[in-house]
Amino acid sequence: MLPRNLLIILIAILAAPTLAAEADIVLDTAERFVRLQTQGLPGKVKITMGSLNLSRLPACSAHEAYLPPGARLSGKTHVGVRCLGPNIWNVLVPVQIAVTGNYVTTARALSAGQSVQETDLATLSGDMSSLPTGVVTDPQNAIGKVLRNSLGAGQPLRSDQLLAPLVVRQGQSVRVISKGPGFAVSGEGKAMNNAAEGQMAQIRLNSGQTVSGMARADGSVEISY
Repeated sequence: MLPRNLLIILIAILAAPTLAAEADIVLDTAERFVRLQTQGLPGKVKITMGSLNLSRLPACSAHEAYLPPGARLSGKTHVGVRCLGPNIWNVLVPVQIAVTGNYVTTARALSAGQSVQETDLATLSGDMSSLPTGVVTDPQNAIGKVLRNSLGAGQPLRSDQLLAPLVVRQGQSVRVISKGPGFAVSGEGKAMNNAAEGQMAQIRLNSGQTVSGMARADGSVEISY
């Protein structure tokens, strides 16, 4: 019969390859999840997986990766991997995600309500993982939009800081075009709310009737039947 200490050592030696293989599977599951979730990001994505110690976890035959609540797929973060059977457990896998690409910043201080022009913007290239969510990557997506709030020079520009310009303003007279199968009728009315292109506008017609239609780029409102 083997001495107790020798038996423990042998068990550890035999278990080591299994634990190493389990760690590799968990890391691979997490990495495949990260690559799938980041494949649509603009720029070049670099993924660095952290180390993992599974010495206390039982064997697993089915793994599933997930993003923990509050975690972001950028910078230093964690990806969860859970075992679906025959044992149930969860681990958090450390991962660093660096995204290098172009992003848009303000070239000068801009005021709230200002319409953004090409000369107001600058395009920089660098690691985007530390930038705010929704940062603008193409200046064309900002030009002509209106700022929600004032910004200092050199600040990254986010899409939620931009508003589409108004094409219909409350109180103004607008042309109303009613369209349906085989007919198109136009008339006049007064706008009851502000609307950007593609938004719904309420119009009080000269007859006193109130209708709703979609604001178009030329300032008219289209009602479809």
